[in-house]
Amino acid sequence: MTSYKAPVEEVLFLLNDVFQIERYNNLPGFTDATPDLVETIVSEAGKFCEEVLQPLNAIGDREGCIRNKDGTVQTPPGFIEAYRAFVDGGWVGLAADPAFGGQGLPYTLAAIINEFASSANMAFAMYPGLSQGAIAAILAHGSEEQRQIFAPKLIGGQWSGTMNLTEPHCGTDLGLLKTKARPNEDGSYSITGQKIFISAGEHDLTENIIHLVLARIDGAPAGIKGISLFVVPKFLVAPDGSLGPRNEVACGAIEHKMGIHGNATCVMNYDGAKGWLIGEPHRGLNAMFTMMNEARLGVAIQGLAQSEAAYQNAVTYARERLQGRALNGAMNPDKPADPIIVHPDVRRNLMTIRAFNEAARALVLWTALKSDVANRSQDSAAIQAAADHLGLLTPVLKGVLTDTGFENTVRAQQIFGGHGYIAEWGMEQFVRDARIAMIYEGANGIQALDLVGRKLPKDNGRAMKSFLGEVHNFIKDHEASEALRVYLEPLKQGAEYLRKATFWFLENAVAKPENAGAGASDYMHLFGLVALGFMWAKIARTALEKKAAGTGNAASMDARLITGKYFMEQIMPQAQAHLARITAGAETMMALPADMF
Repeated sequence: MTSYKAPVEEVLFLLNDVFQIERYNNLPGFTDATPDLVETIVSEAGKFCEEVLQPLNAIGDREGCIRNKDGTVQTPPGFIEAYRAFVDGGWVGLAADPAFGGQGLPYTLAAIINEFASSANMAFAMYPGLSQGAIAAILAHGSEEQRQIFAPKLIGGQWSGTMNLTEPHCGTDLGLLKTKARPNEDGSYSITGQKIFISAGEHDLTENIIHLVLARIDGAPAGIKGISLFVVPKFLVAPDGSLGPRNEVACGAIEHKMGIHGNATCVMNYDGAKGWLIGEPHRGLNAMFTMMNEARLGVAIQGLAQSEAAYQNAVTYARERLQGRALNGAMNPDKPADPIIVHPDVRRNLMTIRAFNEAARALVLWTALKSDVANRSQDSAAIQAAADHLGLLTPVLKGVLTDTGFENTVRAQQIFGGHGYIAEWGMEQFVRDARIAMIYEGANGIQALDLVGRKLPKDNGRAMKSFLGEVHNFIKDHEASEALRVYLEPLKQGAEYLRKATFWFLENAVAKPENAGAGASDYMHLFGLVALGFMWAKIARTALEKKAAGTGNAASMDARLITGKYFMEQIMPQAQAHLARITAGAETMMALPADMF
């Protein structure tokens, strides 16, 4: 019973007005992305996701994937046809290198399509999403022969990709992995071992599946320094690109899981499967992180996407469901009750979700544009600044957008009352699907530790100084605007709390690392509040400018200004609580003996 409408107008407002995408026309791919073409792409992508993918969402959840006796996997009804239509539309290779069959358009547009597809049908969107990560890793680290063999078919959608990291005994600590790679005389390797939790590990959407597998070459050093990356196709590939016999890799089982039932999450067994080394021996993690960083941004988008889909359905229900009377008197005296959207607590939930969604979408697009700069610019200073932004913000985006996205699906479910708990209404699927995004591609606690332990001190804090400097300069440049004061003052206070938390870590976490671990999650969320608040300040400035110029839809601009003010009044104050918990340190948290839990 759920529905979805792609936020096309909101995306175009952010691209054209807030971030002024035409300023990036010096980058490859952006010149071709004319305003008319961008509007067409965004609109058509939204239409496809609404009309083709969304109707399959409940079907995929209900039917799931089926593993056959021969180890092959059937995707839910309608998925094959939808995937073919997705491929025919050119959506897989939209931002990929034209030298290998891609369209070369900005990655930012691919991020938008990812949001729409993930809102409409998250389980489906994971299939082509994983391929995009595999494409990035192969193009960045593969040999020229590997690029020529694998990239065109992945970009064209005839083949799909996976990433194989996790094993039954190790997840985050990849230094413990046991999968073996034995050298063969022909230069290939025989891969033996078991991988678990492999999304899209086996399915019937493409004629071949290209697995990127972490394994340890015989005699390699222990720990992460001995890990290599291999490309292991489901079907062996001849030099001319034709398919040969089935490789010795098979789906041993499909995981029975909480959500994303339409995606085949597989146990993959490698029994001497033939694979080829990608990049240098023992440097597999470096190559895999190209894929993982892109995947983490994709997972962050999933958090936003589920929050948006849940919000839209909650709004529809709140407008239609009659229950009680408005506190100030009957709004619809001719009816037996008022719609529940009149009640402040319902408004609190809806406004909280909306205020997050709009700022989170802006933060995603801002970061996607930085990715385009980092990967397409010829200016070394611009590349470094963009890379700093990506390194610093990726764990924040992944952690904050997925934590909050899940919380928002629960908020939306709450608006339905008992109906939200019943599968018929579809809200509980959003909750179940959103939950995985907090876990995979590095659980959010790991993201927080990565932020505090690695990204924050990197290059003497250069990236953090740049971020805080940009926020400070924005506030200073607009401090004379009385209309912006309600946005700038809370942002200024939040940024000050973030600065204090940063210096507290510098003073207290070096001698006692547990202080960093204890405060990492709060720091990540404090950072997220400031980043989202910064986006609201940018949105508010643009909305005020457009109102003053008499351009754009005045009602939409007013709605943005009200929603941004709500964020500053009701959500930004959480920053102070995060700072208080950070500066409390680890002593009490770590005091209780383990056997007393």
